Amino acid sequence: MVEEAMFMRVFVTGATGFIGKELVRELINAGHRVRGLTRSEAGAEQLTGAGAEIHRGDMEDLDSLRSGAISMDAVINLAFDQDLSKLAENAQKEISAIEAMGAVLEPGKLLLVTSGVAIVSGKPGQVRMETDPAIDSPVIPRKPEQAARAVAKRGVHVGVLRMSQIHDIYKQGLVIYLIQIAREKGVSAYVGDGAFRWAAAPLKDVAWLYRLALEQTGPGVTTFHAVQEEGVSLREIAEAIGKGLNVPVVSIPPERAEEHFGMFSHFVTLDMPVSSEWTRKTLKWDPSGPGMIGDLTNMKF
Repeated sequence: MVEEAMFMRVFVTGATGFIGKELVRELINAGHRVRGLTRSEAGAEQLTGAGAEIHRGDMEDLDSLRSGAISMDAVINLAFDQDLSKLAENAQKEISAIEAMGAVLEPGKLLLVTSGVAIVSGKPGQVRMETDPAIDSPVIPRKPEQAARAVAKRGVHVGVLRMSQIHDIYKQGLVIYLIQIAREKGVSAYVGDGAFRWAAAPLKDVAWLYRLALEQTGPGVTTFHAVQEEGVSLREIAEAIGKGLNVPVVSIPPERAEEHFGMFSHFVTLDMPVSSEWTRKTLKWDPSGPGMIGDLTNMKF
């Protein structure tokens, strides 16, 4: 780990998104200078209002990414298209973006990439650790960690932040899809006994974690887990959704999961508890925001 800088010049992709908006505010309040990527007038107004510099472009315009990253002390890549029907295509865009921005960062500068706990190696029910490698399989198209490790070979410092279900009272990561399905089906469902678990963390604490990683990540590749709750059961989540939507809560047999959840059935049959003990100790990160169920309970459905 390195000593905290007085301030850093930071290029942020996804700067106007769910996490990005909170992160830009966190960084600027801490004295850092932020350049945010946007392709829309609304995004430009949002960044200006937050006190950030506007950089026009998008994740498919690699020249805009390179020009945004050049001369920066750090790049934080948050942008990723969540359209599951185009996952392979979007994953390749992410890889190309990381490669493009990493190529113009000087040795000793910092690249922070966003990954996910769902693409970490581990057996069902095994608690994922920061030391566990990312899945390296041809059937898993997202490979931000592998792309970032290639950048690190040039002497760029790399931090990998693995996201759990990041939530506030408006959004909750993959849980948003469960809410959509519950609305469509008229029931809030879980699979089997509902014991499968998803890790979670509140939005504001995650923005703080990114700042701490920005200020303290040193040479090589360092992995952090954005996790407050090691595992929230899908039954608890389904019950909170059912209460919020005022619909019945039901159990779906495993053999009918695909029929009910469609392409989302893969995720609702994953048991993914995740530890953040090392992250907390290393960065002195102590998340204290509301839990997943608390935010769901207070959500306006």
